[in-house]
Amino acid sequence: MRGLTIFSSGALVAFLIQAAFAQMNPGVIQLNHVGVAVADMDESIAFYTETMGYEEAFRVTNDADEPFLVYLRVSESTFVELTRANENTQPGLSHFGVQVADMESVKAMYEGRGAEPSETRRGSTQAILSNIFDPQGVRIELSEYPPDSLQGQALAGDI
Repeated sequence: MRGLTIFSSGALVAFLIQAAFAQMNPGVIQLNHVGVAVADMDESIAFYTETMGYEEAFRVTNDADEPFLVYLRVSESTFVELTRANENTQPGLSHFGVQVADMESVKAMYEGRGAEPSETRRGSTQAILSNIFDPQGVRIELSEYPPDSLQGQALAGDI
C-alpha cells in the first residue's frame, strides 16, 4: 500500500509540474528540431544516418532532384533538419524549431511579450512557419504541422 501511495504522489506531482509548464507557454508543444546548414549534403546524410544512426524521415528535392532539405529522426518526435549552406547561411547550426499547436495564438502570445514574429507562411513541406530572432540573432522557427505537412506525416508515423 505504501508503494502505491508513493507512486500516486509522484504521478500527481509530475502532472502538476507538466500543467504548470503548459500554462507558461500555452500552445507550445515541444522543441522539435535543430537546423544544421551543411556544405556537403551527401557527406552529412551519411554521417547522421551511418555514424549517428538517425533514420531519414523525409527529404525535399530541387528541380535537379538534389536534396535541399532532409529530416533525420533522432527520437520519436525530435529531428535534425539538414539544409544546404549558401551565401546567406554559413555551415553550422542555423536555427532551432519549436512545434506549436496554433500558430496565430502562439504568435499573439509572443507579441504580447515583446517579440516580433515574422509573417506566417507555408514552407516547402507544407508546415506553417514563422520566425523570431533572439538578441544574438539566433533564429527560432515556430512550426505548426498540419496533417498534410511532411513533418505532420512523419510525427504520425505515416512516412
